[in-house]
Amino acid sequence: MAGGTMRIKNQGLPVTTDLSVFETASLNLLPRSFYDRGADLVARELLGKYLVHRNAGEERIGRIVETEAYLGPHDLASHSSRGLTPRTKVMFGHPGHAYVYLIYGIHCCMNVVTESVGHASAVLLRALEPVRNMEGRTQGPGLLSRAMGIDRSLNGHDLLSPDFFIAERTGDPVFPIARRPRIGVDYAGPWAKKLLRFYVKGSPFVSKT
Repeated sequence: MAGGTMRIKNQGLPVTTDLSVFETASLNLLPRSFYDRGADLVARELLGKYLVHRNAGEERIGRIVETEAYLGPHDLASHSSRGLTPRTKVMFGHPGHAYVYLIYGIHCCMNVVTESVGHASAVLLRALEPVRNMEGRTQGPGLLSRAMGIDRSLNGHDLLSPDFFIAERTGDPVFPIARRPRIGVDYAGPWAKKLLRFYVKGSPFVSKT
């Protein structure tokens, strides 16, 4: 590991990260099978994982501390409840791809597609703990996307790629997880009260609500 770098296990593709941040631990790229499960389970298990974006010679890394699960067309808070549209096409596709959409015409929101083709479920990333090369606040989906350099060009991007992916770190400690209703979905009737928001309890980087 010359030059103060380490390899992230990535199906033979080399990815480096700063040892001053990760010491001697290794990051392991999450496999497709991780995402090919229920959105609520994936949402919980994404907590503590690392979102990595490499672009223009810069690597940005954030630790996921807050997520929301959207279970599919039957979930009235989910975009897919409106059916297959040009906007939701990625949600109906393969698991392990990024679903990035625009809100209020200015903010991008980063989601991870889950379960099999046609199921149309996803997990929204709501907050990150900054780890490397991140500036600005990261509490909230729009703010974290800005800090990570995520925009609509990444919509549909395969999260098993070497430039934009989610990984886990070996040896990380166990942490408590809290469950609450999702934010901003009052329009969804009984689905508005479902406990499908998950976050690392006690993290100062969780959304303030």
